Amino acid sequence: MENKDPKEVEKEKLKRINDVFKLAKEKEVKMIDLRFTDMMGQWQHFSVPVHRLTEDVFYDGFGFDGSSIRGWKAINESDMLAIPDPTTANIDPFIKTKTLSLICDIYDPITKTPYDFDPRYIAKKALNYLHQTGIADEVYFGPEAEFFILDHVAYNINEYSSWFRIDSREGFWNSGSENEANLGHKIRLKEGYFPVPPSDSTNDIRNVMVEHLLNAGIDVETQHHEVATAGQAEIDFKFAPMLLCADQLQMFKYIVKNTARAEGKTATFMPKPIFGDNGSGMHTHISLWKQGKPLFAGDKYAGLSDMALHFIGGLLKHAPALLALSNPTTNSYKRLVPGYEAPVNLVYSKMNRSAAIRIPMYSDSPKAKRVEFRCPDGTSNPYLTFAALLLAGIDGIINKVDPGEPMDKDIYHLSPEEHKNIKHAPATLELALDALGKDNDFLKHGDVFSSELINTWIDYKMEKEVKQVQLRPHPYEFHLYYEV
Repeated sequence: MENKDPKEVEKEKLKRINDVFKLAKEKEVKMIDLRFTDMMGQWQHFSVPVHRLTEDVFYDGFGFDGSSIRGWKAINESDMLAIPDPTTANIDPFIKTKTLSLICDIYDPITKTPYDFDPRYIAKKALNYLHQTGIADEVYFGPEAEFFILDHVAYNINEYSSWFRIDSREGFWNSGSENEANLGHKIRLKEGYFPVPPSDSTNDIRNVMVEHLLNAGIDVETQHHEVATAGQAEIDFKFAPMLLCADQLQMFKYIVKNTARAEGKTATFMPKPIFGDNGSGMHTHISLWKQGKPLFAGDKYAGLSDMALHFIGGLLKHAPALLALSNPTTNSYKRLVPGYEAPVNLVYSKMNRSAAIRIPMYSDSPKAKRVEFRCPDGTSNPYLTFAALLLAGIDGIINKVDPGEPMDKDIYHLSPEEHKNIKHAPATLELALDALGKDNDFLKHGDVFSSELINTWIDYKMEKEVKQVQLRPHPYEFHLYYEV
């Protein structure tokens, strides 16, 4: 990678800072909202009056208490700095007081160095490692984060009861509802792909989401209803360089949730909120480039290069461990079951949607040649997930990992003899975390992930999520066992 002149880098930063000041003045901003991503992938924020936004804070940052952020500092070492990135400035369309948002990087106030557990810093380190290898100078990501737009959600957990209820006016279970004037047009299970309104009841809301996304600088390509009933949706935005894409995905989720709320609805990226219908995934497209040229196009299977096949080999080799990051909830594995187009089979194919890796064939252009990893879902932390996928692919390229033969048959109709040779995704989060504990050296290359971070992730997920779910009786267990 070409080394940039430090003076030119500083000059560009000052220009960006001045652009922030101009935007704040032009839009008559009153508040500055400072945002960062915690280890689990949620945006956190605090706000300051606009007069506190000076040139110095883009170098010195704002102090805050990091001890209350999940998986971060202990209470005896809680001081941290949030340093705004001027390239991320946006006017927030949801906060009543005119507010400008800025994504921040997290620093240690004593050493003035980036904080090792800051997910955005981990993504930056993964990019630096890519550059160090000389394999490529850019990696593009394009996630397709599906979600549900619902009318109602309620849940309760205590020592003596456990229940949840979601509802959607277009949900097929409401075809016989007499609680209100029932106008019909309910979407049957698995028949939600592309019907027009009035069956598609959330089209107008998705269009408002698109407007907000475009205003935030996110290049939307398409929006549509997804397969499931009850308002399952997809809005695709154009691929982007890895760090920018992760930033945009955080903004995407923020806009989707807040637009739904403003319209009297609620949106969730939970992978499997509804039994018996398709869940929500986040199919993730990846491509490597160098000096403006795509590296995944070639004359091998599906028009791929050897590099692309080795990248696929790395993804498949490390897939069980990767899923501990890309599918990081117990609910993620309610989606990853056969029969619902879920990519549970650790194979690759040029068009087979039941394979973990698909090579899209919409275009013959070398620039369009990419790899689609179909396992992830929208509960993942994009910075950690994208970094891990990149590292797995680099490991495959460096070690020339053979991905094996492609699988172009319908996997669900293979003979038992054929099926037993196919490797499958972990069936639970616990199994994925176990795989991550055994297979994580590839994440440590370039000092991107530390052993401390990996162990903290595994321990947190096991103690706070896996064991907590295991401890609690499930309502279905009463159905199965109460009379035993």
